[in-house]
Amino acid sequence: MADENLVEKTKPADVIEAAVDVAEEAASSVKAKFSKALDDARAGAVALGKDLQEKTAPYREKLTSADLAAEAKAIGEQAKERALALAAEGKVKASDALTSLGKVVSDNAGLVDDKLGAKYGDYARTAARAIQETAAKLESKELDELGSDAAEFVKKNPALAIGAAAVVGFALAKLFTGGGSDEEA
Repeated sequence: MADENLVEKTKPADVIEAAVDVAEEAASSVKAKFSKALDDARAGAVALGKDLQEKTAPYREKLTSADLAAEAKAIGEQAKERALALAAEGKVKASDALTSLGKVVSDNAGLVDDKLGAKYGDYARTAARAIQETAAKLESKELDELGSDAAEFVKKNPALAIGAAAVVGFALAKLFTGGGSDEEA
């Protein structure tokens, strides 16, 4: 019954005022907790950033963009020099191979005369001369000229260039894989 008297004596305004006080205290508590959570998150982000900077500092010291650029340039120069040396060596080998082939064809032209006739022997001598002239032209040209000639040839004969590239690619694949299907069995 004491509770009933208390309820009867309590005015609606008092109840509302008490509810507002409780709501204000709850809101204040929620704001405080939210502010604390935000502060903790900020502190965590700052700590994480500092930790990341500490972990990456040795790498940043080692890898500055200027150092990387200089190192890349040096490696590029080395690769260019090596490529030019290999191209020059390849040019000499190709020229020598053509010269040898021309000589072999020329030396065997007499045999072709005897076996197949003079007409075919003349074809062999003409082919030998053309091969030897090509070898001489190859030997006399600089690498830049050969590159320009190759580009011009590709522009004039794209289908032939693609076919030649396919044949060379196939030959290189066979060379580097050791012949292919015979070894697989």
